[in-house]
Amino acid sequence: GNTIWSDLKEIGVQYVAGGSAANTVSATAILGMPSGYIGKVGDDELGSLFRQSQLQNGIKSNLLVGTVASGRAMVFITAPNADRTFATYLGAALELEPDDLKPEYFEGYDYLHIEGYLVQNQNLVRRAVELGRERGMIISLDPNLRPPLWDSLENAREQMLKAISLTDVLKISDNEVQFLSGADDYDEGIRFIREKFNTKLICLTLGKDGSRAYYKDLRVEVPGFKQENVIDTTGAGDTFCACMLDYICENGLDNLNEDNLRDMLTFANAAASLVTSKRGAIKSMPAKDEVLELIKGAQ
Repeated sequence: GNTIWSDLKEIGVQYVAGGSAANTVSATAILGMPSGYIGKVGDDELGSLFRQSQLQNGIKSNLLVGTVASGRAMVFITAPNADRTFATYLGAALELEPDDLKPEYFEGYDYLHIEGYLVQNQNLVRRAVELGRERGMIISLDPNLRPPLWDSLENAREQMLKAISLTDVLKISDNEVQFLSGADDYDEGIRFIREKFNTKLICLTLGKDGSRAYYKDLRVEVPGFKQENVIDTTGAGDTFCACMLDYICENGLDNLNEDNLRDMLTFANAAASLVTSKRGAIKSMPAKDEVLELIKGAQ
């Protein structure tokens, strides 16, 4: 509640707007893409903070008000690798339903991105995809697995695979591909997904080791950018995802080649690296010039 929030501010806990989808859409907006967001918050101070953050980042915010408190997460960061532990309450975010998705929310956009816990509501996902397909939008998914948010891991796997079946592009982390496929080898895990679904592009993130892209018969791997002072890894994967979306929106999805994929991964790796050197996911999102400067300095 608001009393707890005030107490936490007094002892120095930093409150910032965030969440996986919010981080991603904020990063796309900072990169210069016209960006919109659909979600629910509570009628409370945290909801106002979230709304203000979206307006400040130039996001067309379709924020509805739920009947319960705004979702929030406490992120506990431990040295030496800035490992994170989350304590999450999704709150009003879980109240988003298919009837909340108005067709006008989707007008004027080329791309629909779906994040994480939303796949618990398959009717919501299917309605969003239906509205996106009617407008010729490319559909992507980041499963963003957080086991405590699910009633069982078996259900998480089932619902995530259903969502993947509806999408064109998949951004997935190393531990998620192992979880979904049951294979320890990443290539084998990606093969499992590609044989099961017609996913056009899969981007696999490998933490500090970089990333891979799988597209048609291509497999491209780009190493990560070494960051000497890793403070907080929150938002790094979301920033990577935003860079992927930005590249696809500019270059399309049908005629990518090895050079295209390498350029995309290089930029996304660099941006994700910059995020880890600052605190606060959205507050740490880099501008395009900052990313290009890092890449130039590494050449």
